[in-house]
Amino acid sequence: MGGQPLYLEPRLEPRLRSLLEAPGLLHTLTDALGSPLHVVVPDQIAENVRRFRSVYRDHHLSGQIFFAHKANRSSALLRRLAATDAGVDVASLEELQHALGAGFTPDRITATGPKNREFLWLAARTSVAVSTDSRDELEQLATLVRRHALPRCRVLLRLSGFETAGVRVLSRRSRFGSPVRELDPLLEAVERHHDAVDLTGVACHLDTISLDEKAAALEGCLRVLEECRSRGLRPSAVDAGGGFGVGYVAEREQWERYTTELTAAVLGTRPPLTWGGYGYGLRGEAGTLRGTLGLYPAHRPVAAARYLDELLARPATSFDGRPLAALLLDHLYDLHTEPGRALVDQCGLTLATVLEVRTQRSGGELLVRLEAKADDIALEEHGVLVDPVVLPRDAARTGPAHPVAVHLFGSLCLETDLITRRTVFLPRRPEPGDLMAFANTAGYCMDFHATRAQRRPVGRKIAAWQDDGSWRWCLDDQYWPTTSVGGAQ
Repeated sequence: MGGQPLYLEPRLEPRLRSLLEAPGLLHTLTDALGSPLHVVVPDQIAENVRRFRSVYRDHHLSGQIFFAHKANRSSALLRRLAATDAGVDVASLEELQHALGAGFTPDRITATGPKNREFLWLAARTSVAVSTDSRDELEQLATLVRRHALPRCRVLLRLSGFETAGVRVLSRRSRFGSPVRELDPLLEAVERHHDAVDLTGVACHLDTISLDEKAAALEGCLRVLEECRSRGLRPSAVDAGGGFGVGYVAEREQWERYTTELTAAVLGTRPPLTWGGYGYGLRGEAGTLRGTLGLYPAHRPVAAARYLDELLARPATSFDGRPLAALLLDHLYDLHTEPGRALVDQCGLTLATVLEVRTQRSGGELLVRLEAKADDIALEEHGVLVDPVVLPRDAARTGPAHPVAVHLFGSLCLETDLITRRTVFLPRRPEPGDLMAFANTAGYCMDFHATRAQRRPVGRKIAAWQDDGSWRWCLDDQYWPTTSVGGAQ
């Protein structure tokens, strides 16, 4: 390995750090339940709710925190969330059924995303609020309500394509939500179907982490609420959606150094840092860097609840520069949010057993094969680069530890089954039987992309919690909020 190792060490809060300090337990679990193994930590989601709720209190705001269920299928996380004051955002019929079965009452559930008739029917039948993406969807919902004599359904209008006054803020196009320029026919439909639907608020969905874009959309929602009230409608809530983000890498310096060196590798001024010269969206052309880096900003000091706090402090240019939080408070509007990744931050990890460590004849990086598929540990699918933590099988392994560069492969008979496309730097050589622990995978990286390719099973999932200083566990679907106060392993 030439040069200094380029580490991207994971950010670990106390619960995950403590879990990783119990390697004997983690080895026993994977020996018994197989690799890969997903471990979720339900108590952490309750802690994350408290952090978001504290921002609401600081700004004297009311409203609901809806967990975007699509981020993780876990029953344990959802049931633990049901024991808090938070709600859940469901984006399928099956997620709605799951939420109801986990203990959420309909007033704590909002239905979003693409919807079929069955999803709309159950939402309306159980009095769940529906965030509509189009006028057609609103019309379909109203027809279902009348045809099946369902209760009048609470709806929010999900909007997109917001514009700003003054300096233009570019916003990425989204396939979700009605363009705000089509507001008039949308409100006419609401008025026409007032017997079937009750407009309670407006919402926005942005595929972005930009605070400027988020602030522009929230300000745009406030203008829409003014228009609604001028027409005699009485919506009282703004749903700001998700996109609050997570910090994966602990040290800013490591992240900046890595991205700098990756650029140099793409330009050919240093040895490659990826398998097959992959550039993560960058390419070199005659000594010039082209393309756009397609990576998640893994070191994010402003994320999750802190991101929400900064968003609410942003000035609204079309309202005399007043902070967004002050405008919400002045009008007594509720603020709803839909954190997904941010609400399961530090809520889990994925374990994979090392099967093989090969040394190439030409030297260079070690080739390490894991008992897992790339879609079982989908960090890179979401552009997230972060190092795994190696948990040796033999805790008493002796000998000097020298940094090594490795490529991590999955176990499918497929060239593209790469756990990581990049070269990963580890503090010492891994050996067969060791575990690699990928921290902070609970947000979209455990089961969102999981397949049964080549008839291989998806990773099993367990829930773990601390009891008198020791870690205890049960299978994910066996966990209930009562479990951690007695019973299980």
